[in-house]
Amino acid sequence: MNTTKKIMPCLIFVLMAFIQTPHAHAFCGFYVAKADAKLFNKASQVVYTRHENKTVISMSNDYEGDLKEFAMVIPVPSVLQRSQINVGERALFEKIDAYSAPRLVEYFDPDPCYQPNYLETQSASRRQTVMAKGAVDDRQASSFGVHIEAQYTVGEYDILILSAKESDGLETWLKQNGYKLPKGASKALRPYINQKLKFFVAKVNLEEQSKSGLSFLRPLQIAFESEKFMLPIRLGTINAKGPQDLLIYILTRNGLLESTNYRTIKMPSNMDIPVYVKDDFGTFYKDMFSYQTQKENQRVIFTEYVWNMGWCDPCAADPLSREELRKLGVFWLSDNPNTRTPNGSRKMIPRFGGAVPVTVTRLHVRYTKETFPEDLFFQETQDNQNFQGRYVLRYPWKGSANQCPQAAQYFSHLKNRQENEAKNLASLTGWDLHDIREKSGMNDPNTYKEPTWWERLWQ
Repeated sequence: MNTTKKIMPCLIFVLMAFIQTPHAHAFCGFYVAKADAKLFNKASQVVYTRHENKTVISMSNDYEGDLKEFAMVIPVPSVLQRSQINVGERALFEKIDAYSAPRLVEYFDPDPCYQPNYLETQSASRRQTVMAKGAVDDRQASSFGVHIEAQYTVGEYDILILSAKESDGLETWLKQNGYKLPKGASKALRPYINQKLKFFVAKVNLEEQSKSGLSFLRPLQIAFESEKFMLPIRLGTINAKGPQDLLIYILTRNGLLESTNYRTIKMPSNMDIPVYVKDDFGTFYKDMFSYQTQKENQRVIFTEYVWNMGWCDPCAADPLSREELRKLGVFWLSDNPNTRTPNGSRKMIPRFGGAVPVTVTRLHVRYTKETFPEDLFFQETQDNQNFQGRYVLRYPWKGSANQCPQAAQYFSHLKNRQENEAKNLASLTGWDLHDIREKSGMNDPNTYKEPTWWERLWQ
């Protein structure tokens, strides 16, 4: 693999944003696996924090290769001051990804022959409830119609804020100053110049990067105000080789997020599937996502998770703490009087069961320049119903059909359930139904058969 070619397939994609919890049944099974961003090799990640007209964008740099080749160009609505730019923590992306990832859970069928007494039933019910540095010369830039509005060094990045009159001049100036842009950048830059937007331009300061001692680039964060609530993705298609995956984690006060110019639909969820999928849940979810995007002609945005950040059920990872949320741009928590104690100190966000004024919406889109010709525009809805990508394994009881009358009835229902599980898996992934049945053991002659009348007679 040539590691010098990957210039953020979706991050040069340039980000800019203009940009009562219902009761849930307690989860009494076991969370066993999650489908996180690592499954998708060409996935870029963005944490997008938005309230009113205030926006914070955190961009995960998954760049691989010679750091001299790194370049990022982001349209922004105004000239950003030094204090509006920050270098963030990579671990926060890993945590919010893990928290919101689609998950696999498992249940075990109870003994159908067991008949608990009244006191045991009440006790079980109670238990279930409880579980519940070099400056750039502006004179040379002006000859290309480019003006350097501001320049900073932030962490390991050299940052320029540019304005431009012509896209050809901007592209030429960037290339002459060491920014490696893909062919066709001029055409992609033109609409943003026509809108009189500024350009946030970043490259690596090799001296500062060496001082940091880090082997990777940390996320870049920008904060600004704008009435527009959008994310430009068109620049991310000009150097893309094939479809790109983009994961967007949007933090708002309430309500799930959806696109206003593309269909936003929820990923099929809460379906029982055969237990053998546990051994390769990653393959299952990748194939399912690919199959579902193909069914929609790669023209939709999938919602994979919507939840209040105060709790989770089941938890693929703990909710983010107040400090972690603030580092991702959630500025309104300290402004809420409910987040402070009577003596003025901050309350901790409850780990489970307590709602907080932060909702995360996880959106996943696979796109090309043909299927997504426009930038993404969003709106916050009043829908605050929780949702998660959740897939269920149900393990059969291991007893015998002859143990009690209820056992025979259980196995009769089990056969139908396993057939439905196989069909669910086929409908989600497009896998061959016959192969699924074989892998599930449904074609095994030793699997359960309905007892004959005489077997039931002498049972």
